[in-house]
Amino acid sequence: ILLPHIPQNAFHLTTFRIALTSASHHIHQITGKTKNNIATMLSRAASRLLNLSPPTKIPTAARLSVLAGSSSHFSCSTAIGMPRSNPICVSNATRIAPSNESCRRAMATAASDSISNPAMFCRQCEQTQDHIACRSVGICGKTAETSAMQDGLVHAMKCMGLWCVAAREAGATSEEMYEANWWTLRSAFSTLTNVNFDEERIAEFILEGQQVKKNLQELIQKKGGTAPTGPVASIDLSNMDTTQLEEFSYTVSVPKLQEAMGNDDCFSLVEIATYGAKGVCAYAAHCHQLGFMDEEVMAGLHEVLAKLASSEADMNGLLANVLRVGELNGKVLAMLDEAHATKFGVPEPTQCKVTATEGKAILVSGHDLMDLEELLKQTEGTGVNVYTHGEMLPAHGYPGLKKYPHLVGNFGTAWQNQKFEFSTFPGPIVVTTNCILEPRRAYKDRIYTINEVGVAGVKHLGSRDFSEVIAKAQSCKGFPRTISPPEYHTVGFNHRAVLPLAGEVIDAVSKGVISRIFLIGGCDGSQFDRNYFTELAEELPEDTLILTLGCAKNRIIHSKKLLNQTLANGMPRVMDMGQCNDSYSAIVVATELAKALKCTVNDLPLSLCLSHLEQKAAAVLLTLLQMGVKNIRLGPSLPAYITPNVLNVLVENYNLMPTGNVQDDIKGMMAGQ
Repeated sequence: ILLPHIPQNAFHLTTFRIALTSASHHIHQITGKTKNNIATMLSRAASRLLNLSPPTKIPTAARLSVLAGSSSHFSCSTAIGMPRSNPICVSNATRIAPSNESCRRAMATAASDSISNPAMFCRQCEQTQDHIACRSVGICGKTAETSAMQDGLVHAMKCMGLWCVAAREAGATSEEMYEANWWTLRSAFSTLTNVNFDEERIAEFILEGQQVKKNLQELIQKKGGTAPTGPVASIDLSNMDTTQLEEFSYTVSVPKLQEAMGNDDCFSLVEIATYGAKGVCAYAAHCHQLGFMDEEVMAGLHEVLAKLASSEADMNGLLANVLRVGELNGKVLAMLDEAHATKFGVPEPTQCKVTATEGKAILVSGHDLMDLEELLKQTEGTGVNVYTHGEMLPAHGYPGLKKYPHLVGNFGTAWQNQKFEFSTFPGPIVVTTNCILEPRRAYKDRIYTINEVGVAGVKHLGSRDFSEVIAKAQSCKGFPRTISPPEYHTVGFNHRAVLPLAGEVIDAVSKGVISRIFLIGGCDGSQFDRNYFTELAEELPEDTLILTLGCAKNRIIHSKKLLNQTLANGMPRVMDMGQCNDSYSAIVVATELAKALKCTVNDLPLSLCLSHLEQKAAAVLLTLLQMGVKNIRLGPSLPAYITPNVLNVLVENYNLMPTGNVQDDIKGMMAGQ
C-alpha cells in the first residue's frame, strides 16, 4: 500500500507523510483496525521501506503520529543503536532532521557502517536498495540471516559443480548424475528473488547437498576417477548446525568473494553468470517437473558453476562463461516449450474469465502447471472452483487444463499486489514458485507453499496431496455470487498460434498497416518507475503491434486505453504470449519472421523493451545477447552488479541501453534505434 505512493528517488518526508495518510485510510477500510494499531503497522512497514530492521516493540511515544496530522517521532533507534531518548525527528521538512549533533553523528556513522560493514549484501534483483545493495534487510523482506544462508548455498552449488564435472570425467552416467542434477536445480531455484525466505529450509538444502557430494566422492573413487581439489571443492559443511552454517555463509558473501578476486570487472562477470545460471536452473526445474531433463544441459550448468568456483580474474574465460549461460538458457526454454505443449497440448487463443463465479474457491499462484493440473484432478466433484493468479494466467490457453470446467477464471494481477489480492480472496492460496511475499495475518492461515517456495510459519506441502487445501476451501466462505456481466482476457498467443499469421503480419507491414512490432514484457515490480512500460504501450502509435509476456504484461493487459484494440486488418493489437517461461515463443516468432523476410533479427521492424527484476529475466537477457540481438532497452534501471566497464562492452557490442523518457524512446524505436 505504501510503495505506490512513494516515487523512486524522491523519498523525502513530505512525500512519506502523504503516503502514510493515504495508506492509513486504506488499512482502516480493509482491516477495521484502530488508529494506534494502524500506526504500529505503518511504523514496521516504514522501517522495511527504509531498509532498517524494525524494533521488536515500538513505544507509543515513538509511533507515527503523523496520522493525526501532528509532528511525530519515528523510532529507528533500536535499529541503528541510538538511545531511545534521542529519536529521529519527523516534521514537515523535506529531510530527516536529527534533534541534536550527537544524533546526527550517530546517523552518519550508522550510514557509513551499513556500506562498509553491511549486515548483508544482496544485489541480485533490480529493486536492490539505493541501486547498490540491500545491506540490513532486503527490499523483498529477506532477512540478513536468510541472505547469508543463500550465499552459503550458492557456494555449495559451486562445490557441487566441481564434483559433478569430475564425476562425468570419470564416466558417470545420466542415471548416476540424477541426484546431483535435481539437487542443483532445486537449490538454485530456492535462492531466486521472492522464492524462499525460510532460513531453516535453505539449511536443509545445504546439508542435503553434502550427502549428495559424499555419494559423488564414492562414485568417482569406484570408477577410478580423479577427485577435484582446492578450497571450494574441499568444503565440508555436513556436521554444522544452522548457526554454524550461517557463520560460514558470511565468509562467502559477495563482498568477500569480490575482494578475493581482486578485479571488480571480472567479478561483475561472475555475478552476471551466477544470477543468469540461477534463472536457467529455475527454468530447468520446471522442465524436470514435466518429465524433461537434458544431461547435456546439466553438464553445461555444472561446468559453469565449476568456473564460478575459481577466484582467478580470467576476463576472457568469465565472459565466455556468461555467454554460455545464455546459450544453455536458450536450450532450456526450447525444452520447456516442448514439455508444456507435450503435456498439456498446444496453447490456443482462449478467452479467460476475470470476474468471480459463485462458490468455494482455491487460488493458484506461481508458474508450475503440473501443480495446477494435479489440483484440478483432486478438486473434481468437490464443488470447489480453481482460479489462477499472476503468471498462472496463461494456463487457460492449454487444452489439457482448460478442459476442467471448474478452472473458472483468473483472479488478481501481478505478484507485487498479492498482499491486497490474497487478503480479499475468499479461500486458500497455493504458491507453486516465485513470487511470494511475507503474508499478512489476514490470510497467513490459508496460504500454502510447495516445491522450492518457503516462508517461516507458512504451511509447506511436501507433495502434491492437496487434501488439506481442499478441506480449507470448503470451510471458507467462497464467492457469494457470480459477477454479471463477466469480463474476459484473451490468452494463448504462443508462437504456434502467432506464426500461422506470419504472412498476414508481413503483408500488413509491407502495406503500412503495421508500422512496427514491439515486444514489451518481463518482470513486474512495485517501483513507481515501472509505470514507464504502461505509458510506453499506451503512447505508441495505434498502428503498432504489441507482443507481451511475463508478469509485466499486467501493466498492458489491464490498460483501459488498450483494451480490445484491433489493427486496421482486424488483428488484435495486443497479443499475450504467456509466462516469462514462454519467452521462447518471442524468440521463435522473431527468428521465423527474419527467415521469411530474409534478414537478421536486428533488421526486423521489431523493438524490444524489457522490464527486469529477478534471475529468470537475467537468463533471458543473456540468451538474447548470445543470439546477437541488439538495441534492447532494459529498465526501469540497469542491474547494480554490472560495472561501468562491463556495461561499456555490452553497449559497444549490443547497444544495450536503459529505458529513458517515454516519448524520446518511442522516437528512437520507431526509427529502428
